[in-house]
Amino acid sequence: MTRRFLFVLGSSRDDGNTELLARKAAEQLPADVEQEWISLAEHPLPDFADLRHDSDHVRPTEGNTALLLDATLAATDLVIASPLYWYSVSAHTKRYLDHWSGWLRTPGLDFKARMAGRTLWGVTALAHREEEVADPLVGTLNNSAAYLGMRFGGVLLGNGSRPGDVLNDHAALVRAKTFFDRTAPLARFPYERP
Repeated sequence: MTRRFLFVLGSSRDDGNTELLARKAAEQLPADVEQEWISLAEHPLPDFADLRHDSDHVRPTEGNTALLLDATLAATDLVIASPLYWYSVSAHTKRYLDHWSGWLRTPGLDFKARMAGRTLWGVTALAHREEEVADPLVGTLNNSAAYLGMRFGGVLLGNGSRPGDVLNDHAALVRAKTFFDRTAPLARFPYERP
């Protein structure tokens, strides 16, 4: 199966540190690997309505929700590129993950079965030097992958607060060169810091 990467950009800022780091990692992918980049700020999702006790969810057929669902299902590798906001994913990213709950309950979609075996990756920039502060973000992504039976490639962490700062984080840029090279293991509960 040909690999197809979907990069979901969760920042409210264009060309922010997280996106810059994700693009550095993506530069290393072979030329025959398809890449799709979707900014959640440019393609905002509506607030998620939990209907599980009221009625069935309906497969979206138009708008940003349909765009993101179709792109998610078409990807072999899903990269959540979210800055670290209050020690977890951004509001845009959280809303996208919330929509997964509806897709899980959409008749005929088989979202969980279709996502099983695919790989979830993360990229984030943080202003702290202590990488442990990103553990809630990493746990969110790992546990989401584990629930769906996905592989989890881990999170590429970079340091940067002001625009472009991450390009001065030489250790992160070195990690970016090989980040997508490895075969990711199946995610498992609970998340354990390596």
